[in-house]
Amino acid sequence: MRPLWWPYFIAVMESARKATTEDLAVLVDLGQRARQEMVEKRGGDTLDRLDPFRLDVAGEMRQALADDQRLVILGCYEGTPVAYGLVRVYVAADQQLQATVEAIFVEPEARSVGVGESMIEELIEWSKGRGAVAIDAIALPGDRMTKNFFESQKMVARAIVVQRSLI
Repeated sequence: MRPLWWPYFIAVMESARKATTEDLAVLVDLGQRARQEMVEKRGGDTLDRLDPFRLDVAGEMRQALADDQRLVILGCYEGTPVAYGLVRVYVAADQQLQATVEAIFVEPEARSVGVGESMIEELIEWSKGRGAVAIDAIALPGDRMTKNFFESQKMVARAIVVQRSLI
């Protein structure tokens, strides 16, 4: 929200808002683009193989939109949806609430203009409002842009998962 002193002629170009079922088609399109990009990155093929919704993006989005422990948001640039984010809050083993960013994707042409920052702020604030004590996310190995983005949001690595193919 803009402060009252903000000049009326300066438009906010990037924004984030809660997604609704009316946004399903756009969410599915963005979700499919995110998966295509992920599979091309090192480690992305494994994430894709482990994803129960790998062939049903619409089902994942419908389920997330209906779940009160999850928030789906759309990131917009000049009012046009160009990104989405998905966070889930759950009870950890120590009985405190933990938040996990399950997905965050910004179309390549809309990166570096503040859409991702608007979305992560919304995801963090929603998670705090739910009582989460921490938030985490995954960045694939070698994906320096994503790692740098999360670090700019004061998120730091807490684990490194390693893998060896057995075939």
